Amino acid sequence: MKTTLTVNGRPHTLDLDPRVTLLDALRDHLHLTGSKKGCDHGQCGACTVLVDGRRINACLSLAVAHDGDDITTVEGLSEDGKSPLQTAFVRNDGMQCGYCTPGQLCSATAVLREVEAGWPSHVSETLEGPATLTRDELAERMSGNICRCSCYPGINAAILEIAEESTDYAEAAE
Repeated sequence: MKTTLTVNGRPHTLDLDPRVTLLDALRDHLHLTGSKKGCDHGQCGACTVLVDGRRINACLSLAVAHDGDDITTVEGLSEDGKSPLQTAFVRNDGMQCGYCTPGQLCSATAVLREVEAGWPSHVSETLEGPATLTRDELAERMSGNICRCSCYPGINAAILEIAEESTDYAEAAE
């Protein structure tokens, strides 16, 4: 089935079996191996990518369902070198083995955009007013991404660092 995916700003027309997941299309057909196949059941978040700016588990989504969509993988988060978020992950020891890192980075990118847009989460105190990125709020928003090495303190510190640098409403709650 002919499917056109715009991945990291570049259109790709693929002839895919309709059963191919977005993750397999990215890895096997486009050779973008940043997104990882961890559990293949949508439970670990290693396959997280952005579709039209919103995060999804690429292992649970069929590629043909994304015909015409704009997809960003970890390879597309920065045009030159590392993004500020990637640099913050390194600076704050937000990774160890690195297997979950691409999914963590894509999810964190979406979290920062969600908060900036004022989207509440399940633990937001109010549905009105600007969203505040507290530690509890961050834990809820990143709960779909598992780190086997337990680098959560560094991951959270990196995200909060970028939130503090880029917004005037983010708060690093103790």
